Amino acid sequence: MSPEPIGYVYVQVADQVEAEIRGGRLPYGARLPNERDLGSQYGVAPGTARRAVQELRERGLVRTLPNKGTFVVHLED
Repeated sequence: MSPEPIGYVYVQVADQVEAEIRGGRLPYGARLPNERDLGSQYGVAPGTARRAVQELRERGLVRTLPNKGTFVVHLED
């Protein structure tokens, strides 16, 4: 995580995951790590990772299926 002087950490995490999605590192249908693993990957608490995933859902980039996981959706260019 690059330190930003102002802003929420969950937004920074969501921005980084979005960049991975748009850059093709996380393609359509890819499953995101669970919140604990995502938090560990980005050096944040699981609650912060949970909020980042919520942000990604609000941006229309991922969809969460109960008991299945969170998946990248098809992006419209």
